[in-house]
Amino acid sequence: MKAIVRDRYGPPEALHLDSVRQPVPGDGDILVHVHAASVSAGDWHLLRGEPFIVRLAFGGLVRPKLKVLGADVAGRIESVGANVRRFRVGDEVFGHLSACGFGGFAEYVSAPETAFVAKPASITFEAAAAVPGSALAALQGLRDKGRLRPGQHVLVNGAAGGVGSFAVQIAKALDAEVTGVCSTNSVGVVRDLGADHVIDYQREDYTRGHTYDLILDTAAHRPVHHQRRALRPDGTYVMVGGAARHILGVMLLGPWVSVTSRQKLEFLSTKPVHADLLVLKELLETGRIRPLIDRRYPLRDVPQAVRYFEDGHPRGKVVIAVETRAGSGAGA
Repeated sequence: MKAIVRDRYGPPEALHLDSVRQPVPGDGDILVHVHAASVSAGDWHLLRGEPFIVRLAFGGLVRPKLKVLGADVAGRIESVGANVRRFRVGDEVFGHLSACGFGGFAEYVSAPETAFVAKPASITFEAAAAVPGSALAALQGLRDKGRLRPGQHVLVNGAAGGVGSFAVQIAKALDAEVTGVCSTNSVGVVRDLGADHVIDYQREDYTRGHTYDLILDTAAHRPVHHQRRALRPDGTYVMVGGAARHILGVMLLGPWVSVTSRQKLEFLSTKPVHADLLVLKELLETGRIRPLIDRRYPLRDVPQAVRYFEDGHPRGKVVIAVETRAGSGAGA
């Protein structure tokens, strides 16, 4: 089968298309013919081997052990292991592979059945592949770390990005009042996602003026003490991603802030929980969330897709059309 592989840490140019052995599913695994995948921040960090803790967590201090990246996939089941009970051959599924070896940038992937849920018939493979990792981060950041309650006011920084676009929609599904922060070019997009208020960070400082019960920060390019200005006295700040120095600041200051004030500083490490994938499936089926797709690339152009993800600040998700071998380019 064809797959995008790498044998070193480095830039997107370290990735290349090659022929590799098709995986064989174990007793509890399903073999999925991948129709679509999507690029995530996890793929980028693994590709670069940065921050260094990524190498410790996934193995390979000098050379990577994970040859094929890609955490989010959607496709059709080709075969099932002897102990598989949830699915049958031919079922359409989507899932998240960060806990079981990645491997989504390929024509086939094998993983435990618990990494997948049934794809809603109402959405395409590309739309389904755009959901898992980013929407899991949004859901867990708002519900678990942020403990968001109906009627609370939440600010989503990076509201037009992969995680942020889902966070706006999930927060609305949880009956919150939502303010989205984005660039000038994305104001209309964030309004269309359902945000009650939109702040253009190129024209206004969101950390001055209004205060919020919860800030979900998917960009995290500002110091923690700036973010605390926008928190209510008992508010919670949840960092989902951003610059390493700011992540470290939250991890170091969080316990101290919790002791000396009623505010909380939290850092989210997304967990691939099967029950949460089922929650996302229901939200998709009821139309309460929809993926925002910026660009699509064929499998052979994964290096260009990752480069665009790294440099382009995409609106929503960058999708890889594996089975269709579609041409690259912009589109929604």
